[in-house]
Amino acid sequence: MLGNLADPMVYMLGLGFGLGTLLPQVGGMQYMMFLAGGTVCYSTMNSASFEALYSAFSRMHAQKTWDAILNTPQNLDDVVMGEVLWAASKSLLSGTAILAVIWMLGLSHSPLTLFIIPIALLIGLCFASMGMMITALAPNYDFFMYYFSLWITPMTLLCGVFYPVSQLPQGLQTLAQFLPLTHAIDLVRPLLANNIPTNVLGHVAVLLIYGIVSYYVALVLMRRRLSK
Repeated sequence: MLGNLADPMVYMLGLGFGLGTLLPQVGGMQYMMFLAGGTVCYSTMNSASFEALYSAFSRMHAQKTWDAILNTPQNLDDVVMGEVLWAASKSLLSGTAILAVIWMLGLSHSPLTLFIIPIALLIGLCFASMGMMITALAPNYDFFMYYFSLWITPMTLLCGVFYPVSQLPQGLQTLAQFLPLTHAIDLVRPLLANNIPTNVLGHVAVLLIYGIVSYYVALVLMRRRLSK
């Protein structure tokens, strides 16, 4: 938990208190509040991704934990489902911990923030499924750097974690609307401001589509990899 909390907490407190004192309101709210909404999603995404990539790969490839499980009545589909649920549950703890810090700092007292907890679980399931898809393809640990450099980091910079998507050029704004982190943030940030998000069903649908499709592809790739 400490490892998962340190990185997003440094961003939120460092940029929130430091850069936030130099900025007027951003997106109709104080910058610390604006950043807090993005940090909850960023923390949840990172936690799910690391667990579904490095930890799951270790259990599959290095520790041979999957081999032991597959010698029981459990099958590969059960193992993959277990990995996704575990990564999502761990990411839920990370997102909820950031939310608890937001409450303790007095950034939001809205009862609507309780809805962030199930949203964090949905975000975790979405990114855990995508992570398992990459794990099924990975020949070694170094392969994961491509995923973070070409997928996770661009989303962090394009999807409104640190500044509004509306500040980007039109082409990048359009691209951001196709990325799952944008829809996660669009669900979480209004709740912190005691507002109901617009187009809730649309945002939830995008996260579900990414999660379901990625999970199915991960199953297909894992069956192909471990059947050799």
